[in-house]
Amino acid sequence: MIPKCVPLRSLELFGLAMRHRSAASHPVTDSYERLEFFGDSVLGLIVAQYLVEHHPDWDQGMLSKARSSVVQEGPLAETAQRIGLDRCLEMSPSEASLGGRERPSVLCDIFEAVVGAIFIESGLEKARWFVLEQLHPYLMQVSAGDVSPNDYKSRLQELAQALWRKTPTYRVCQESGLSHDRRFVVHVLFDNEVMGEGAGRSKKEAEQRAARDALEVIDRAQKARIMAGETGSHDT
Repeated sequence: MIPKCVPLRSLELFGLAMRHRSAASHPVTDSYERLEFFGDSVLGLIVAQYLVEHHPDWDQGMLSKARSSVVQEGPLAETAQRIGLDRCLEMSPSEASLGGRERPSVLCDIFEAVVGAIFIESGLEKARWFVLEQLHPYLMQVSAGDVSPNDYKSRLQELAQALWRKTPTYRVCQESGLSHDRRFVVHVLFDNEVMGEGAGRSKKEAEQRAARDALEVIDRAQKARIMAGETGSHDT
């Protein structure tokens, strides 16, 4: 059953966009991976065009950051889940038992595969309508100036440079799981001192979570210093 908000007529094409390689008769020709590859490019084009048309005063760096903020795993996975693609996902029972149906990377993939399928069936205009409609909240967020809202690594680097003139380093301290279901634990360090830790199903995801953890540590320390200063001023 194709969700109402997905402008596709072909059940066969939609089924292909929803089929994980674990349920495919052939991992290349019978899974969503080729559609996902194509849809990723279509999605990037649509968002890039929107940003260029709506923000004539933004330079290349700002446009690039804004596009990356929208076309990334978090927003695409959230959108896939919101419109019910997770319930249409076809995968093996073993993959599903490992949490595959809720895995952000998989949800991101099937959203991109759907975009690719819409383009193949109906062309760019229909794909553009779907993408701009579904990603509207994230486009409004970056248009309001909140660029890279989920890019904690960039935020941490900017803050560290401002506070200490230092750059964080990231180190994988643990790696586990099967080849199709890897799990990474990453530390973020300053001068070889661990400031934050994060876990994820990819190194990139784990690094972002480690950076977020470090930002929270810095924020708590700054608030504690402010409170200590206020207490000291009252005592005097």
